[in-house]
Amino acid sequence: MPLLIAVFTLLLLAACGRETGDVVMVGTLERHRLELAANAPEPVLELAVREGDLVKKGEVVVQLDAAQARSQRDTAAADVAQAKHRLSGLVNGPRGEEILEARARLDATDADLQRAQSEFQRLANLQQSRAISQSDFDSQRGVRDRAAAIRREAQAVLAALLKGTRVEELDQARAALTAADSRLQVAEIDLARLTVLAPQDARVEALPFRPGERPAKGATVAVLLASELSFARVYVPEALRARVSPGSQVSVKVDGIEATFTGTVRYIAGEASFTPYFALTQKDRGRLAYVAEIDLPDSARNLPVGVPLEAHIH
Repeated sequence: MPLLIAVFTLLLLAACGRETGDVVMVGTLERHRLELAANAPEPVLELAVREGDLVKKGEVVVQLDAAQARSQRDTAAADVAQAKHRLSGLVNGPRGEEILEARARLDATDADLQRAQSEFQRLANLQQSRAISQSDFDSQRGVRDRAAAIRREAQAVLAALLKGTRVEELDQARAALTAADSRLQVAEIDLARLTVLAPQDARVEALPFRPGERPAKGATVAVLLASELSFARVYVPEALRARVSPGSQVSVKVDGIEATFTGTVRYIAGEASFTPYFALTQKDRGRLAYVAEIDLPDSARNLPVGVPLEAHIH
């Protein structure tokens, strides 16, 4: 209904303008609106400002609960530290103590294998004279084979330590560290986004959520009005469209303000805001309107938004 009233008023003023020779465009004072969204479905922990406050660029506006994101960041940081330690160990190679320990383990397995082999040989001789059962002989065979396998494993470990780290292992460790670093960066970004900051100097217009409420991801948690100059948004009737273009000088009269401001048309839409022109007859085209924005001087900076106005082209 307000839109229909505005359009009707616009058409009435345009008709009057055609009769008097004056070009009249109606609209309202505006400022650029900044809608700050929640980047995660976390509860509102704190509102750092109140509606109507002025905020500077970078100031905290809304703080969402960051406990979960902080935990994820700490886990990612621990993964990075672990990956760094592993890569460092592979680059530096085995320590002397590790090689000595591997040699000692190999010597111990040598001794175990010799004892198992000697016992196996003794039972083999007894088995030939049938002094022991076949099951006892087979059991000792298994002990000998296990001892041999353990010795081979210890020998392989020592050989790997003496040979050093393979290139493939280093590449894998470096790739793992890069991946862990990337996860940490993402976690830090997610954590930082839970602190909603003002992107520029502005005034707080609305704070839709209270502390404890949980907005959905993408929901607007704060609406700011930019502190930059006000501008006029007007609707240009179709009959006047050819006379209005970017750079055109206009006089702006704001309701309730005695002074008249001189503004410059910054933008005008290429398409009508209402019914498409190709759907209208020549008679109906007079109902079309085109949105235009007019920059105002610094003297209009503190005017409130939403106030009706009229613009007259020079």
